[in-house]
Amino acid sequence: MLAALLYGQEDLRLEQVPDPTPAAGEVVIQVEAATTCGTDLKVWRRGGHAKMLTLPTLFGHEGAGRIVAVGAGVRNWRVGDRVVANNSAPCMKCFFCQRQEYSLCPHLTWNNGTFAEYLKIPAPIVRHNLLQVPDHLPLVLAAMTEPLACVLHGISRCEAKPDDKVVVLGDGAIGLMFVAVLAEYTEVILWGGNNQRLEIGEKLGAAKTFNYHQVTDIANTVKELTAGWGADVVIEATGVPSVWETAIACGRPGATINLFGGCPRDTTITVNTEQLHYSELTLKGVFHNTPEYVKAALLLIASGTIPFDLLISEHRPLQDLEQVFIDMKARKVIKVAMG
Repeated sequence: MLAALLYGQEDLRLEQVPDPTPAAGEVVIQVEAATTCGTDLKVWRRGGHAKMLTLPTLFGHEGAGRIVAVGAGVRNWRVGDRVVANNSAPCMKCFFCQRQEYSLCPHLTWNNGTFAEYLKIPAPIVRHNLLQVPDHLPLVLAAMTEPLACVLHGISRCEAKPDDKVVVLGDGAIGLMFVAVLAEYTEVILWGGNNQRLEIGEKLGAAKTFNYHQVTDIANTVKELTAGWGADVVIEATGVPSVWETAIACGRPGATINLFGGCPRDTTITVNTEQLHYSELTLKGVFHNTPEYVKAALLLIASGTIPFDLLISEHRPLQDLEQVFIDMKARKVIKVAMG
């Protein structure tokens, strides 16, 4: 089969590799839709990821398709089923899993390789994070289940209330998903660097949008919009250390700061201890998702209440994948559906 493999920093190659065969407990799906992700872009640019993969590796982690092969012992799944698989599954046995802190499981089973004709799903994911796609739902939308699950997990950790003012920093797919969900019940202010993306943010419900190239003093502008106090909840969705610091500066006393965007390995930020202490700020690092939110994400997408199709900039064949990442780096596209 044709598959994309990542060898290093911006070194992505399409190669012919053997078709996968399912072992006991596994299934193989034919990938009919694989969507690109900001995490994929960061991994491609940085040449790796501290947790999810070891180079060289099959690449891509958002995808949906149909089961074409079933391993021994697999029950409840049949060839032809339309499915979406999360890119991980917790062990369900460790210290953290016993406390239902599944994203902290040190034994997460990771799976990459959606940018390919076929994808093998490991047994733990088949057991805990493989879901049936409703007949009415296009597979390209179902493929966005994983990033939305991460967003729903992040929102749960924010505990935003209906009368809160929420600031989202970042107009990538993740930031826009935060806007779409939170705007259902809170006032959301979105900051980004691309006017077309900010327009999509408005369509998804953002009350106000700002381009940081034009309005550079983010923290003071937020305070002007919030009677001088700052936002109740701030969500950082860029993975840039300096923006983490900006996020903290945007919060009111008592605010929750969700540091969601994953920064480069071994980077640090500076926190004003006086502000942290006397303003009783809550800083939360939030990572990945859990089976609960994977199920919730697919249900939300299938409900059709939010137009997540606005995040799909283009549909392209797998052969165009390298150019797609170049376009993502140049911020010409948000998410691209491959396949």
